[in-house]
Amino acid sequence: MLEKDDWHLTDFAHEQGRGDPFAAAVRATRMAMVITDPLQPDNPIVFCNQAFQNLTGYSREETLGRNCRFLQGPDTDPDAVAKVRQAIAEKTDVNVDLLNYRKDGTTFWNALYLNAVRNDAGDVQFYFASQLDVTARVEAQNAIAEQKAIVDAEVKRRTAELEAALEAKTLLLHEVDHRVKNNLTMIGALLRLQARQIDNPEMSAKLGVMMERIDALASVHRRLYQSKDVTQFDIAAFAKSMAADVIGASGRTDIKLVADIEAIDVKSDHASSVGLILNEMLTNVIKHGLSDGRAGTITLTARRTEDGSVVAISDNGHGIDLEKASDGLGRTLITRLSKQAGAKVTWERLEQGTRVTLQMAS
Repeated sequence: MLEKDDWHLTDFAHEQGRGDPFAAAVRATRMAMVITDPLQPDNPIVFCNQAFQNLTGYSREETLGRNCRFLQGPDTDPDAVAKVRQAIAEKTDVNVDLLNYRKDGTTFWNALYLNAVRNDAGDVQFYFASQLDVTARVEAQNAIAEQKAIVDAEVKRRTAELEAALEAKTLLLHEVDHRVKNNLTMIGALLRLQARQIDNPEMSAKLGVMMERIDALASVHRRLYQSKDVTQFDIAAFAKSMAADVIGASGRTDIKLVADIEAIDVKSDHASSVGLILNEMLTNVIKHGLSDGRAGTITLTARRTEDGSVVAISDNGHGIDLEKASDGLGRTLITRLSKQAGAKVTWERLEQGTRVTLQMAS
């Protein structure tokens, strides 16, 4: 195509004069540009600037009269091509990245922007297309995507390994807790057999108290091996269950349990200590606060606080003699176990009965 023909086409498409600066800019710009004519069969290229020739390796003579698809090759994405075809069919603009082929067979990523040029009546007269070589950007994106895929696969593999290890650890800990529970149950049974053969009531009573503590520990381990999360222990639910068990074991039908709790999880490392503390708190209420067959109510509350949690057990019975109780083994155990669990236990004499409170930091 002659030089004047190039000018004529740009003049016609943009309705400018032959010497207009826009036409000169299109010819001189470093951005590859072409104009196609949809009024001709197969929408051929009717203008291409020097930048397009430099980008593709095709001369003006090799380009004019051909549809832009001649730049496509075996690895060009059909979906991307379909977007261009759809835009032309619907006479709309489109912006898409295409893998194109140069004359020498090498590939480049082409950031294509196709714009419909209309006349005053709104009819499409030409398509104006600009191309930009974005190979470096696309290759960088692909490299990042490949690295991400590698990292994701490695993370997935390591996660699977860690989950398998955690599952194995959980199963092992459950098995340990199950065996400890069984052993404690067996120890409790042996002590009961021994207690039946002791004629000394005082000694038999002490063995009974010890068996209650062993049963409390067995209950802790039973809950641990039944728990899905071996690292946490819900002391509120445990306290409610233990309160019901202690009342049931006492044979007292005249003691009512009122529980108002919310889930409170502590580290399983402290489960045994906290379990024994709660056992002492509950048994003291029944043996002292509601002794001599006195009917009454045990109220259990458990709440999370800003800095930890609080479990309180109160009764409406006689009330514990705090001075006398301080010398008992139960109070001694509570004091020592509280230090181990990082907890604090306080006794409060009520107008009717006693309240024992277990406070734990988060």
